[in-house]
Amino acid sequence: MLVRKLSITAVALFVTTTLMGCEAPPPEPSSKTASPSETPKPPPSSTPTAPAAQPAKPIAPALLAPEKATETAPASFKVKFDTTQGQFVVEVTRAWAPKGADRFYNLVKIGYFEDIAVFRVIDGFMAQFGIHGEPKVNSAWRNARIDDDPVKESNKRGYLTFATSGANSRTVQMFINFGDNSRLDSQGFSPFGKVITGMDVVDKLYKGYGEGAPVGDGPEQGRLQFQGNSYLKSSFPKLDYIKTATLTP
Repeated sequence: MLVRKLSITAVALFVTTTLMGCEAPPPEPSSKTASPSETPKPPPSSTPTAPAAQPAKPIAPALLAPEKATETAPASFKVKFDTTQGQFVVEVTRAWAPKGADRFYNLVKIGYFEDIAVFRVIDGFMAQFGIHGEPKVNSAWRNARIDDDPVKESNKRGYLTFATSGANSRTVQMFINFGDNSRLDSQGFSPFGKVITGMDVVDKLYKGYGEGAPVGDGPEQGRLQFQGNSYLKSSFPKLDYIKTATLTP
């Protein structure tokens, strides 16, 4: 997800400028990682269509109404993530990034994080998630952007941060840092929480697909936005998923 310019090498600059419009933290300077998309275009007609998904349960109305998800988060709260690799707990401190904390709190309250793929996992860098498995939900949230928060904490190991495609463009995608990514601080990536238990679970999330298409072998954000989990489960069966995320004492 990212549109921020990097002046590291000609290769990194090329990757960034040719993949504008994706939500993501920027690529690592030493790797050919792309910036995954906040306002992706529908896949071209020549793109193979993923198999039809099995009949799904009805979509909760709250998932289609971002304009109503505006509660102010508590000063501090914890969220338990249940994933296909196990559980981990995130503690959010609202003062670090109030707007980001409020958005995350509301997403958790409405049950957004159910069967959500951790679709972009770069070893040593970060694990990214937040695109919904139901395309109608993605459509509802695609332009539900929040303003930036000043960066008060650093992107250290275990810290949770919203991805972005530019200034004031955060929506629903976020990432957990695997290591010290403090280089992201000056680019406006503002952490709002951190993993307090279960970081070993986060470390186990499947990394085999690497960077997203077209630079790597991983999922293409545009197709995921418009085709949902049916695309992932047919083409990337080894990905790990967030089963649920719930508020916890």
